[in-house]
Amino acid sequence: MPQPELHIDAHTALIVVDVQNDFLPGGALAVTQGDDIIPVINRIAPRFQNVVITQDWHPAGHLSFASSHPGYDHYQHIDMPYGPQCLWPDHCVQGSTGAELAESLAIPHARLILRKGIHRDIDSYSAFLEADRTTPTGLLAWLQAQHIQQVVIVGLATDFCVAWTAIDAAQAGLVTWVMEDACRAIDIDGSLHQATTTMKEAGVTIVTSCSLH
Repeated sequence: MPQPELHIDAHTALIVVDVQNDFLPGGALAVTQGDDIIPVINRIAPRFQNVVITQDWHPAGHLSFASSHPGYDHYQHIDMPYGPQCLWPDHCVQGSTGAELAESLAIPHARLILRKGIHRDIDSYSAFLEADRTTPTGLLAWLQAQHIQQVVIVGLATDFCVAWTAIDAAQAGLVTWVMEDACRAIDIDGSLHQATTTMKEAGVTIVTSCSLH
């Protein structure tokens, strides 16, 4: 079955999600083959007039870290006031080398770098809303100010920050695409399959970079 064609224009934005050292091989929360997406992103990014880059940017002691909960291990779940929370290794701590964008990511014309997960008591997978599902990051307002109607989402990880960002974009009324060859997943206990299903149910179209026209 042929893929739908993705046509970009001045009302389209590329959102590059969390391509940071801690999510790359050797990082604190490495995504398998996460670095393989960087050449794809670098190749397609010049096609977009509007590019947003996001960064996980946690304060030390963030409550999504297993180290903040004695007796709990990485990837266990606990209940937070905003709902279930997976406990992660310490990662993307503000100002650390792990939080820096990948050195080989080459998008000098990016118009906005948005930092998320900055509040100690709330995680933030989505680039639009924090995990309490009420606190906005400001991204939607910025996109609306630029008259963006369509977004293409790439980055790490497919089943967490990419998926949550894509679902929120679609629910905000934006035409939303996820370019799967420019993403990689963590895939914990079937999380990739679940995220893919949920994205499609929300109206997100999943394509590869071959669809770009």
